[in-house]
Amino acid sequence: MAFYDLPLEQLRTYSPAVRRASDLDAFWRGTLDEAAAHPLDVRLTPVDTGYVLVDTFDVEFSGFAGDRIRGWLRVPRGSEPGTLPAVVQFVGYGGGRGLAGEPSGWAQAGYAHFVMDTRGQGSGWSAGDTADALHGAAEPEHPGFMTRGIRHRDTYYYRRLFTDAVRAIEAVRGLDLVDPGLVFATGGSQGGGIGLAVAGLVPGLAGVMADVPFLCHFERAITITDDNPFAEIASYLRVHRDAVETVLDTLSNFDGVNLVESADAPALFSVALMDQIVPPSTVFAAYNAYPAAKEIVVYPFNGHEGGLALQEERKLRWANARVAELRG
Repeated sequence: MAFYDLPLEQLRTYSPAVRRASDLDAFWRGTLDEAAAHPLDVRLTPVDTGYVLVDTFDVEFSGFAGDRIRGWLRVPRGSEPGTLPAVVQFVGYGGGRGLAGEPSGWAQAGYAHFVMDTRGQGSGWSAGDTADALHGAAEPEHPGFMTRGIRHRDTYYYRRLFTDAVRAIEAVRGLDLVDPGLVFATGGSQGGGIGLAVAGLVPGLAGVMADVPFLCHFERAITITDDNPFAEIASYLRVHRDAVETVLDTLSNFDGVNLVESADAPALFSVALMDQIVPPSTVFAAYNAYPAAKEIVVYPFNGHEGGLALQEERKLRWANARVAELRG
């Protein structure tokens, strides 16, 4: 690996003009209104994992079009109703919610920790249990998820996934144990991109922690990296030569640079300057567009792994400080 993107001094001010649909806000209002017509119907089933300090629940709720979405909820044993801050975690590309017995640093630190399953994924590196109903997205696609339904924003895969994520926040806010004013969103790579989308679509989050966030500044990303998942789109366009403008128009509705325009929660970003999967300039494009209080941690000599455990420690300290601030 080596530095291949813009120099850091240019990245810090990189604010490109990004394609944006004129009715973007109306599109998302309509999408979320459609989802809201389906009751959340949150169901929790206790799971015996053998851990004595953390209670784990198998969770189901209704996401896009009422599709049932799975997740794991882990909470400190003996928690009192209405007291817990919560972290809703979104998963990286190809992964799912994992196994019930996987440890949770957030629960050990006193948070309700909800890991949302990623519809249709969960067979690449971490197991998942939620299918993706296609809802009309049946045209040809490149292997992976980046081009599923990409000819129209109504059928694009990430419309369903982002809506699931918004509904996950709503489901967690409604849990008896959780303080609804202390709910955070977090994730890395795809999970970070979902977190940024949620920040723009859900008001009043306590904070957003997005590590090496994917799904930002699509038009640049697909021209400067050959690595998947962005390369799935370029591969698709090499075959569907007449679909370039159609595809770019679709993607503009899901670009984190556009979606963060409405964000009001403080945010902690991280970026790795040798990341060839998520180009640093795409992260900075979203960071520089982010309108609320924000900070970014830069890892100059790391690739897509980013800060790993060091960044997790930084996020916990950042979230703890935010909880203390909100509780006064």
